[in-house]
Amino acid sequence: MTGFDRRKALTLGAGALGALALGVSPAQAASWQLRWSPTPAKDGLNAFEGLEDDRSHSHPGVKHIYTEGDHWRFDMHTQDRDGSDRQRNECKGMRGDGKTYPILKDTTWRIQYQAFWPSELTATTSFTHIAQMKVSDVGPPLFTLTPRAKGPKGGVLTIDGDSGGGRDLADYAPLQNKWIDVLFELKASHSGYLRVQIKNGSTVVHDSRKNADLWRDKNYLKPKWGVYRSIKSSGLKNCYQLIRNYQSYQLV
Repeated sequence: MTGFDRRKALTLGAGALGALALGVSPAQAASWQLRWSPTPAKDGLNAFEGLEDDRSHSHPGVKHIYTEGDHWRFDMHTQDRDGSDRQRNECKGMRGDGKTYPILKDTTWRIQYQAFWPSELTATTSFTHIAQMKVSDVGPPLFTLTPRAKGPKGGVLTIDGDSGGGRDLADYAPLQNKWIDVLFELKASHSGYLRVQIKNGSTVVHDSRKNADLWRDKNYLKPKWGVYRSIKSSGLKNCYQLIRNYQSYQLV
């Protein structure tokens, strides 16, 4: 055996021993598998498990969630209501090829997409959620993506919630009126974690990971997107959010 062959054998052996020490054979190494990648033209609103579009019928005859070219559009008008003190026009869940993709216990997912937040979608003193992770019929969201009116630069994009939250991600104004890459990576477990990455073009403006309890012992996790905001903030405007290039991967 040549010196190169001996070094190669030692390297391969060390890798196999390391995998065995972790209880995983080399052939069983986990990888990210694409589960959900809808397009507006093919899937339309069937890309989602459900819609919450003006449930209070406050704006009759108006559709607030629809496709437009290469993206989905979520409109919000100042007159829209979802109850007496808030507004909600959101989609929820992931669906494709006639089936739903639930985020089940102890599974790990990476969900990424591009979002467009116009100037009219303002950072507010009360809540304005532009993405959420929810469990049906179980209390508040696990986490939310929220532009908040704080600081001197037109607000801060934050991750809030009772799990994995409490992080300022980036100044909000520089992320508006352009396509921004958003990535959530999470493990749905009591001993889970949440990673959040925000990219402005080729620049990573935030990338962090935090341990979090991301399981509620009931149902399953489902992402939500759109506009869900309190009417208690001043200066609310007619606004919208655009989203394109949804992709969800499961670690298997």
